[in-house]
Amino acid sequence: MRGEKLRRGRQPIEQWVHPVHNGIMEAKVTLDKAGRVVLPKTLREELRLNAGDTLQIESEGERITLRPVRAQAMLKKELGVWVYQGGLPEESIVEQIDRDREERIRSFLE
Repeated sequence: MRGEKLRRGRQPIEQWVHPVHNGIMEAKVTLDKAGRVVLPKTLREELRLNAGDTLQIESEGERITLRPVRAQAMLKKELGVWVYQGGLPEESIVEQIDRDREERIRSFLE
């Protein structure tokens, strides 16, 4: 079944959140007058980078490393069950419901 999903173009959430990097790419790029660099399209596609994505930059000696900043996956599959990995909310669910209800009432009254 898993192979069937992949053949139809769907990917498991693990691959969507943490793309698989299938190799090393070398390319030469040139800085423009503003200091910008254009990443090759094949690299952007492989890493699923889009306009507006944030990259972490690190430098060490003559080496510069760019890493995509990705949101932490809030769900993780454990023993076949998706488990929420986030922390506890600052307010209780009842407080969240009350706050949302009050905001909704205010929006209707305006």
